[in-house]
Amino acid sequence: MTHTRGAWEEQTVTDRIDAAIKFINTTNSHIFLTGKAGTGKTTFLKNLARKTHKAFVVIAPTGIAALNAGGVTIHSQFLLPRGTFLPERYLPQDFQDNGGYFSTDMLGRKHPLNSDRKQVLRSIDLLVIDEVSMLRADVLDAIDYRLKAARGNFYQSFGGIQVLFIGDLYQLPPVVKGEEAKVLGRYYASPWFYEARALHHAPFIYIELDKIFRQQDNTFINILNNLRHNIITESDIEELNQHYHPAEAIKNIKEVITLTTHNYKADELNKNTLQELKSPSRYYNAIINGDFPESIYPVLPQIELKEGAQVMFIKNDSEGNAYVNGKLATVKTLTTDSITVTMAETHETYTLRKETWENKKYTINSNTRELDEEVIGSFVQYPIKLAWAITVHKSQGLTFDRAIIDVDQAFADGQVYVALSRLRSLDGLVLRTKINPRVIGTNKTIVAFSEQYNNPANLPAELKARQQDFIFEVLSKTFDFESLIKEIQFLRKGHSDTPGIENLSTKPVLVQLEESLAQEKETTAKFKRQLDNLLHHGDQTTLLERIEKGSAYYKNLLYQNLNMLLYHIAEMKQRKRVKTYVNSLNDLDQLISKKLEAVDKIASLTVAILQGKDPEDLEKLAEERAAARLRMLKEIEKTIPPVISKPKAKKGARKKKDDKSTYDITLELLNAGMTIPQIAHERGLTEGTIQTHLAKAVDAGRISIFSFMTEDRVEQIVQAMEEMPEEFSSKELFDKLDGKFSYGELRAAMVHAGKKSIRKME
Repeated sequence: MTHTRGAWEEQTVTDRIDAAIKFINTTNSHIFLTGKAGTGKTTFLKNLARKTHKAFVVIAPTGIAALNAGGVTIHSQFLLPRGTFLPERYLPQDFQDNGGYFSTDMLGRKHPLNSDRKQVLRSIDLLVIDEVSMLRADVLDAIDYRLKAARGNFYQSFGGIQVLFIGDLYQLPPVVKGEEAKVLGRYYASPWFYEARALHHAPFIYIELDKIFRQQDNTFINILNNLRHNIITESDIEELNQHYHPAEAIKNIKEVITLTTHNYKADELNKNTLQELKSPSRYYNAIINGDFPESIYPVLPQIELKEGAQVMFIKNDSEGNAYVNGKLATVKTLTTDSITVTMAETHETYTLRKETWENKKYTINSNTRELDEEVIGSFVQYPIKLAWAITVHKSQGLTFDRAIIDVDQAFADGQVYVALSRLRSLDGLVLRTKINPRVIGTNKTIVAFSEQYNNPANLPAELKARQQDFIFEVLSKTFDFESLIKEIQFLRKGHSDTPGIENLSTKPVLVQLEESLAQEKETTAKFKRQLDNLLHHGDQTTLLERIEKGSAYYKNLLYQNLNMLLYHIAEMKQRKRVKTYVNSLNDLDQLISKKLEAVDKIASLTVAILQGKDPEDLEKLAEERAAARLRMLKEIEKTIPPVISKPKAKKGARKKKDDKSTYDITLELLNAGMTIPQIAHERGLTEGTIQTHLAKAVDAGRISIFSFMTEDRVEQIVQAMEEMPEEFSSKELFDKLDGKFSYGELRAAMVHAGKKSIRKME
């Protein structure tokens, strides 16, 4: 199909950051945003929420990277087991007895996503993956499968959402250990993320940020560029080695940090230097609340300090500009509850405040049905760590005015480059050992990859082409209700035997919803053909008029259906034993709300793409949708008040022949929203007994294990079970997990995983 140029305004790209924002907001293309150290990748991510209209989540390969990016880990968001993903439906025969590998079938059967997680994945338009240099191709393919399955779209990569990759491949590489390398070699040319099968037919746009903010020294910038591209010269080495200092001279340098290659070197230097200080130690403990796993602790939970100790701030000042991430200071005075330091260089005195780090998860707001963040844990501690030394690995993202570089034992590609690029200028460089050309190296595959894909001159033409593809796609998808109809049909089929749902109205609500959308098929198909024809011929004025009218019509239709659905949900919440059905209705609620958002935004988005503008009034439209939904809920409450009472079990009463069993009472209390400790207290039983009741219910298929256990805890037990011999007892499993789980939880996980070969349930 050809497109008339008159329909499209020229898209100017003033710089790479502007290009990245335009590609995000007005295309559906995947993007790899990269750049040298200090070019602003982190700043871009922090500002993204203000720059895009798209709903997005941020994930990263490690806990610390996720915490720094303001997101969550890949494995927690997508519930991926530990091990290597093989992009096959079933494991090959030679892997079936090895617990270190998993396939798409295993993801679906053994590690299913619950309703809440699916709703989050259905709600997003954009997935942001930070520190992508550490992301392996197999993990990205596992993410691709999860999104396709959750969104019911196996025809587009990542289930149809856009992915923004952020990182620098010249820095930390993906970790591949031992046998994994050989196995991954069956499927991938290399472990780097861009080799993932998900990207074979969905190529990304390569945008390299080119403005360096960290360094202004042109000589130093040229040396770093040569290091990065494996073209280091003798004169570069000579220039660097002029900054070598012998050990005696280094001892006299104050207010400087050492960057070294190995953890043991950094730990040893920090420990020994602290011990040399004659002042007494004081200890400062973190306050940890809720779910905040040790793997993402930003600093030590107990910090040991002495007066005279050198420390480094590990985050920017949240209340001012007193310090930034990487700023050095020296401890001046210590008391039981205060730390006073002298800042490096300025020697200003500053009294530390504790900072709060939050662990969060993405959720769907129950009122607005839009993406939200829920804080599930916090870590409160002074934002410092001992800083006579730090590893090159942990220095990523930091900036130093002065540093001692010790990279004689560099063992990874790019390690020397990362260390040197932490400095603002050559003036701040102190070499403990001279640079050895043999330890300098950048992965040649990455150099070739960057040279092939980095074509900034092509970005304007690429933007225009991708925008044209996107506008056709988004208009077609927005005014297509087939996926909603299929979801309703699937829901009806799956809950045809749910008690009472056929008697709530003269015609079942799901039937009414399906008929309401199905009868629009012919009209919608005709409308979409009109839009396509207008777009093809460049009749922009008429196109926008038709979109405005169509949007108003379909918004009204969707609001009517949403109101009917919300009323039905309120009705069903009054009934018993329909929790699974209500969860499915909530899934449908979220899908209709997402479709309503798309219809509401389409006019503004079309104008933005066709006329080269930023989408306008989207925040106002979101507020109006939220207000309209709230009005509907309030009207429904007038007729059907929300359920607030909890069923009570009579204490001490004898069970009559026709009374509910103790097992049934426990299930009623759980379905009423009570926690295991609350149920145990209410019934005067132990938590272990309550968990045993729930394990029995899981075995009978009456409840999901995830109604009382988190996915992470279930995953830990299932992972341990896979490492057990063919036959094992619950006592053996209990011991393997060091007693971290109750027998009730173990029983529940066993039946959930379908293990039938257990000798004895102790």
